[in-house]
Amino acid sequence: MAETYYSKEHEWITVDGETGTVGITGFAQEQLGDIVFVEVIKENEDVAKDEEVAVVESVKAASDIFSPVSGLIIGANALLEDAPEMINNDPLESGWIFKMTLHNPEELDNLMNLASYKQFLDSIK
Repeated sequence: MAETYYSKEHEWITVDGETGTVGITGFAQEQLGDIVFVEVIKENEDVAKDEEVAVVESVKAASDIFSPVSGLIIGANALLEDAPEMINNDPLESGWIFKMTLHNPEELDNLMNLASYKQFLDSIK
């Protein structure tokens, strides 16, 4: 069964087996405002935990997106090229940014579950 984890940088990763789907949280997209452009590094790139993987640009600012775990990028959400606002409309489903194969699943232990992430948000608001 798929499980979702959250980082302090407001990325989420839903893991199903060895595959993770990554995006930004509702809080992150709210802070950015209307998203107008998304750029993801190439497929078949190995990335380290906390490495910059994508850039999301909004009418307010550009924001780097970091990989919550180490792995191999296996795909990007091509729909975001023509419709980056999908991240604003549905950040946890159709607004996903990239997929990856996890190298070290134990890195997930350093991320938060939903309850912990909500507590974290309360502590920074």
